[in-house]
Order: sequence, then structure tokens, then C-alpha cells
Amino acid sequence: MQEDRNRAEGKLRAAARAAGRHLPASLPPVLYLTDDHRTPDPVATARHLPRGWGVVYRHQDHRHAHLIGRRLRLVCRQRHLKLLIANDPALALAVGADGVHWPFAERAKARRWQGRFALMTVSAHSPDQLRILQDAGFDAALLSTAFPSQSPSARAPLGPRRFRQLASASRVPVYALGGVNADTASRIAPVAGIAAIEGIEAVFGPRT
Repeated sequence: MQEDRNRAEGKLRAAARAAGRHLPASLPPVLYLTDDHRTPDPVATARHLPRGWGVVYRHQDHRHAHLIGRRLRLVCRQRHLKLLIANDPALALAVGADGVHWPFAERAKARRWQGRFALMTVSAHSPDQLRILQDAGFDAALLSTAFPSQSPSARAPLGPRRFRQLASASRVPVYALGGVNADTASRIAPVAGIAAIEGIEAVFGPRT
């Protein structure tokens, strides 16, 4: 089991290096997205992430959101990780996060916060949405669904070939989301950043 995790970690690190060669220096090559159900201890996972990666803390009105956000900020500073708070600029300011990640539906709201954070990213769930975001002022877009995914919200996968075409043609840097893991990351890393939930949790999450 440990050998499998070590092998998967090596693959993710190699894909991260490939992504980092073409992304702007301000952007981490990999974003670890938290989930209230699928990432039970995001702070513990963040402690094991490689330096220079990033964390997107997503919460659904979690009663401990401020506490977890502050703990993540501490770990991210220690590990030199970028921290973004999903769709909660007030929490991002309160904990001193690097930025905010916005849902596509909230992109207009994000305009009021431009210039307040070092990073602003946004979700895109289709090629049409990615086209709309080309000149919207965001630092990067997380485009899904890249590969087949077990996520309940996953749409039909774009597949690596179509995804690479979209990312290569985009004026805004793109991260691949959906089904991205140690085995698939290398297929998009030459043209996109890496964003994942289970794909990162399985490698860097707490040992059971």
C-alpha cells in the first residue's frame, strides 16, 4: 500500500513540475480542493502537500469554517502553499488567505473584490463558460469535467484531447478538474494546471 502511494506521489510531483513550466509564476501548479464529506481532515492533508502547491477551502456554511480557515492559513504559511477560500471573500479576508475561488454563477460578484486579493480563480463547467471567462479578469479558470469522475456533480468528460485543445487556446490559464489523479494528471499537465479532490486526498491524506 505504501509503495502504491509513493508511486502515485511521484507521478503527481512529475505532473506538477510539467504544469509549473508553463503556468505564470504567481499560480501554483496544483490545487487541492477540500470537500466537507470527501476530505474529512483538510488541515492534516495540507501538512503533507509539496511546497508551492495550493489549497482551495470549500465549505457549506460549516460551523467551524473560521477555525479551519485559520488552521489552513497557518499550515499554508509554514508549507509555502497558496490558500484560496471558495465563494467567501469575507472569510478570506478574516483569515488572511491569498485569494478567492468563485463559482461561475458568482463571477459578476467577484468584480467588487478585484484588487483585494493576490489571486482570483473561477469555475467553468463547459467550453462555452470558458469562452465567457476569457477577458473577465480572473487569474485562472478551473475547467471540468476533464476525465470520468465519480463526483455527483460531474458532467460528461471532455477527455484529454478536447481538454488540451481548450486549454491551449485559452487566454486565461486553465486547471483541469474532474477525474484528475496520479494516473491522469500527466495527460493534461503540459498545457494546464492540476486541480483535484480525491486524486490528491488519496495520496497526501491522513493514513488510515
